[in-house]
Amino acid sequence: MSVQLAREVLQTEAEAILRLRDRLDDTFTRAVDLLASCRGRVVWTGMGKSGIICRKLAATMASTGTPAMFLHPAEAIHGDLGMVTSADVVVAISNSGTTDELLRLVEYLKRLGTPLVALTSNPSSPLARHADIHLDLGVTREACPNNLAPTASTTASLALGDALAIALSVRKGFQPQDFARLHPGGKLGLRLRTVENLMHAGEEVPRVPPTAAMKDVIYEMSRKGLGITTVQDDEAKLLGVITDGDLRRLMEAHANPLSLTAGEVMHPGGVTIAPDALATAALRLLEEKRITSLVVAAPDRTVLGIIHVHDLWGIELH
Repeated sequence: MSVQLAREVLQTEAEAILRLRDRLDDTFTRAVDLLASCRGRVVWTGMGKSGIICRKLAATMASTGTPAMFLHPAEAIHGDLGMVTSADVVVAISNSGTTDELLRLVEYLKRLGTPLVALTSNPSSPLARHADIHLDLGVTREACPNNLAPTASTTASLALGDALAIALSVRKGFQPQDFARLHPGGKLGLRLRTVENLMHAGEEVPRVPPTAAMKDVIYEMSRKGLGITTVQDDEAKLLGVITDGDLRRLMEAHANPLSLTAGEVMHPGGVTIAPDALATAALRLLEEKRITSLVVAAPDRTVLGIIHVHDLWGIELH
């Protein structure tokens, strides 16, 4: 019985989203245009379960490049109206479109001149009529067996709000680097950090000139502990690299390896990556080349740092 009911709930909510997909038209585009032109913040507002959805959507917009906030409509009419300005755009969610607190808030918005986007399932409702743009949720029945608890309507609201947020972020040219700036914490933040934020720089970078004796190369590699050293010219330009593996192979193949110089042993060139590359790009390159370190270099091959596979622990490639 419970499994069958759960399937019916999921079916009802899935159908609510699919109906939304098929209903989208130029009105949705106009809503995105209005939000893209907003000079202030996008203010999401709704009562009860719709309010919870609004909080999530405000957070989604804020994390994808659009300043946004949640305004509780009851608190708004009891002193918080000062949070809203004429430069903002308000997005109100009410399945019925008749929520008293929202309608009282609309009166103030009209006087202030703040644009209003409404998401309801009732195009003839007061909220829909007073909105500058109305997006029809089209929910005719909740997933609740008694058709009471907000379920399909909140799911549809969440999905349509996400669609607005993502369409708006694309319209504004939001990039992974922007996402990284707003998500510095956790695994997601690590995936989106740039190589420059994670690399070993300055005195931590192993470096030797091409004339360095191999005993000095070994000392430098041991002292810096990254399993690699760069070979640089007098202008800090990368000439090549020497790795732990190179040293092992050299010891096995050469009768007197310490008689050689760095320039004679190095791999010319070396695998490099730009400092503004994402950490995921660095990890992908390390895996493709089957190496443990990358040289971080400027376009003119000036050495800026070293990034090691250990610096990228915790990153997941998708």
